[in-house]
Amino acid sequence: MLEERDVSTDDLITNFECLRETFDERLSPAQAAEISDVLNAGLTQLRRERCDPEPEPRGAAQELAKEYLSLLLAGERARAVQLIRDAVAGGMTVRDIYLHVFQPVQYEIGRLWQVNRITVAQEHYCTAVTQLAMSQLYPELLSHPPCGRVLVCACIGGDLHEIGSRMIADFFELEGWDTYYLGASTPVPGIVEQVQNRKADLLALSATMTYHLAQMRECVAAVRAEGGVRILVGGRPFLLDAELWRSVGADGWAKNADEAVAVAREWFGEEQA
Repeated sequence: MLEERDVSTDDLITNFECLRETFDERLSPAQAAEISDVLNAGLTQLRRERCDPEPEPRGAAQELAKEYLSLLLAGERARAVQLIRDAVAGGMTVRDIYLHVFQPVQYEIGRLWQVNRITVAQEHYCTAVTQLAMSQLYPELLSHPPCGRVLVCACIGGDLHEIGSRMIADFFELEGWDTYYLGASTPVPGIVEQVQNRKADLLALSATMTYHLAQMRECVAAVRAEGGVRILVGGRPFLLDAELWRSVGADGWAKNADEAVAVAREWFGEEQA
């Protein structure tokens, strides 16, 4: 990301090395060693790789994802949404569209912003179109018999990246859950209140950036104080560290909506998830 904005990798490496030297001088040996481990890992990564594109979707959805991405980048909102509607009419499942079209395309949109190929305004536009396309699929989500379970799903306060969390809510709707999707940047008291008011069986929390984890930990503790609900977490930080869910106090984590449903089946039983 910095390289595409004319900040060279060499400059960043130099800054990391300066930080390491300064910490070595000013901190205790134990503290300096702990920080040096982190900086050294960063230096290794900087010297080894650049920002590579996300792998392309596979199978029948591959061409659909490419065409959908092309329409988003061209600003063709109506055609992009119609493309998705036609795919469903042609027999593609909502689950496949979410997992193999929306998800990889949103990853690619994020990457294109990261490497300065598109602006933040374009990224917001593409995301808004995907949200619109998802809303067109709601009749498909609500046609399944209820299973008697309740999900509350939210992005932690300050986190505006809501599509992943919304996908989870939609997947649970497909499984017959009664879902309450609270959206982006939801304050902790509001989450706790909804979990209690809705008598939720499961709370799904999403965080996109590592600096959201402190508030996620606070939210989990507040919900735990009221008791009676399982807590599932997800988001990019958890993809980087598969044990991170433990440190925020959750019951488990999932890397995507499909896996979230699988975890719920394990926790609540196949017939109730």
